[in-house]
Amino acid sequence: MFVWIFHRVSGVLLIFLISVQLFTGFFQASPSNSELVKTFADLHKHTALNCLLVFLVIFHAIYGVRTILMDLGAKREKLLFWAGTLLGLALFAVFLVLYLTLVAA
Repeated sequence: MFVWIFHRVSGVLLIFLISVQLFTGFFQASPSNSELVKTFADLHKHTALNCLLVFLVIFHAIYGVRTILMDLGAKREKLLFWAGTLLGLALFAVFLVLYLTLVAA
């Protein structure tokens, strides 16, 4: 039940966060010195929002593959859940280490 709810909620949040990233990305190359433009440009580089976006993409994709495998006849629902969760946590941990040391520093 958790995966079903998470998959739906993460899908809606991804639509919102990707829209925010696209919208704020337009302000990156603006020559304007307006405070509003600078605020939107800074929001595009916000570490917490970028990490949340990557977290949601990773888990939404992995749980989507899990759902597809179950629809194709995979019987081990708990094994797929735990394997997907551990894989997602490992991928996200690697992302966090690389992002926080190379990009956000």
